[in-house]
Amino acid sequence: MAASVLKTAVLLAVLRRARQERRALTAPERAAAAAMIERSDNEAANTLWRAAGGAAGLAELLDRVGARHTEPEPSGRWGLSRTTANDQLALLRAVFTAGDPVLRPGERAWVRRLMCRVVPEQRWGVPAAGDGTGRPAVKNGWLPRTDTGLWVVHSVGRVTVAGHVHLLAVLSAGHRDFRPGITTVERGARAAVRALAS
Repeated sequence: MAASVLKTAVLLAVLRRARQERRALTAPERAAAAAMIERSDNEAANTLWRAAGGAAGLAELLDRVGARHTEPEPSGRWGLSRTTANDQLALLRAVFTAGDPVLRPGERAWVRRLMCRVVPEQRWGVPAAGDGTGRPAVKNGWLPRTDTGLWVVHSVGRVTVAGHVHLLAVLSAGHRDFRPGITTVERGARAAVRALAS
C-alpha cells in the first residue's frame, strides 16, 4: 500500500489537469494542496483526488513520469494504491530535476516548498539521512493494514550530504507498530546514502 506517499502524485496530477484545462489552481485547491503535503491531511487529499480525475487522472500522470508500476486504487481509497520505490523516485525526479517537462518551473518550486514545510512531527524518515546542510524535503506515509494489524511505513524525499543532493524512497511493511517502522525507514535511508557515497 502506498499510504500517504501517494499524495505527491495526487498533487502532480492536479497540476497536470489544471494545465490541460488552461487554468491556474484555485485558491481552495492551493490551500488543500498545502494541507495535504504539509500536514498529510486526508480530507484535502480526497478533494484533490477528485480534482485530478480520480484513478484515471492519476494513471495519466504516472504514465507521463514513467511510474508504470504504481496502481491507483479505483474506488477512490487512494491510500490503498500500490506503488514501488522506483516509481516514487520517478515522481521525485519530476519535482526536483530542473527542466523536467512534467512541471513548469514555478509549479516545481511550489511543490518543493510544500515538501520542505512539512510539520515538525512528520519530518522523520528520509531527513534523518541528511547532514544538516540544505533543506530536506519529505513526504511520509503510514497506515496499519486492517487484515493483519501490521503497519506500512514509507518515506520519500530529498536530502543533502557532503554537498551532494540525494533523492530517496524507502518503503517498508510488516511493522508491529508505527515507531519501529520509522526506525527501519531511517536506517534504510542512511544505508542508501552510504551506498551512494561509496
